[in-house]
This record gives sequence, C-alpha cells and structure tokens, in this order.
Amino acid sequence: MDLLSLLLFVPACFALNMTPGPNNLLAMNNARCYGFLSAMLASVGRLVAFSVMIALAASGLAVILYASETVFFAIKVFGALYLFWIAFQLWRSTALPILEGKPQKSVRALLQQEFALAAGNPKAILIFTAFLPQFVDVAGSVNHQFFVLGATFLALEFLAIAVYALFGLYLRHWFSNPKMATWFNRGCATVLSISGGNLLLMDRQS
Repeated sequence: MDLLSLLLFVPACFALNMTPGPNNLLAMNNARCYGFLSAMLASVGRLVAFSVMIALAASGLAVILYASETVFFAIKVFGALYLFWIAFQLWRSTALPILEGKPQKSVRALLQQEFALAAGNPKAILIFTAFLPQFVDVAGSVNHQFFVLGATFLALEFLAIAVYALFGLYLRHWFSNPKMATWFNRGCATVLSISGGNLLLMDRQS
C-alpha cells in the first residue's frame, strides 16, 4: 500500500468511525450513565467483533480481488455508492437522540452489549466487505494490507469511541441543539461524499 492510499483512507475511515450510529450512541450513553472508564472498557467488545469481521473479510476477499477484475470493479462501485448513501442520510438528519439512563450494570454486561450490537450491525459488515478493499493494491500482499487497514480502522474506532464517551460526559446537551447536530452531520456527510468520489476515480493499482 502506498502513502497516498493510506492518506486517503484515514480521513474517510475516521468519518465512518465518527458517523452517529447505534454503537457510538451506546458508548456516549454508557459514559453518561456509568463513567468514561466503563464506556471505554465496554468498547473492547465492539473492537473484538470488528476484528473478527476484518479477519473474515480479508480471508474471503483476497482470492476474489486477485482473480476477478469485474468483481473488484463491482465492489468499488458498491463501496462508493454506500458512502454516498451514508452521506445522503447524514445530510438529511438533524438531531441525535440521547438514550435514557439505565440501572447500574457491570463492565462485563456493558462489554457483552457492545459486542452483540457490533456483531449484528449490517453497516459494519458492509464497511469491511465493500470499503476496506477499495484501498488494497492487488499488486502487493493483500493480507498484509488488510492487516494494516484493519489495525488503522480499529485504532481510529477506539479514538471515535473516546470522543463519543467524552460527549456523553461533558457535552450532554450538545446533540439536543438541532443546529449543532446538523452542522456535525453535514461535516461528516461532506467528507464521505468526497471520499466516495475519490474511490470511483481510483483503479486497482492506485
């Protein structure tokens, strides 16, 4: 993988990591209800689920990427369209709901909840099967590149979790302001739209 591909990957990936979704809202609510440390420990469940998905995607897509130009093109188009769809949904959205408080839970229970939610998240499955392969250069080692991309994704995911957990602690009423929520969503939508356009312009060797 060349440096340019990685530089394109990081902002697009972080925009996906920061997209308001069920896991991020859960992390924010866990921090609000149980504290920052509990929320971060619980997030290990999400990272484990995502690690398994990345490993499965890498092992299953490596052969396809090497063997079929048509399949690679289809995956690239699908990935770009998926980014555009997320951007469209974000642009149209205005405010994010904050979950109500819950009774005290153990860290283990919170971790299991994060794992279950991540494992059943269809958006995550699509990201690992349609987004990550866009940045793989089939002229190099596909498995090694998947490892680098996967590790980068998980690191950025952990950072996004920390950001949402901090929102839950210190910016509890931030998302209740429709104007602020709209600007946040549209900023993510803009980055995702640009990233989708870049993916459509990339070829297998870029």
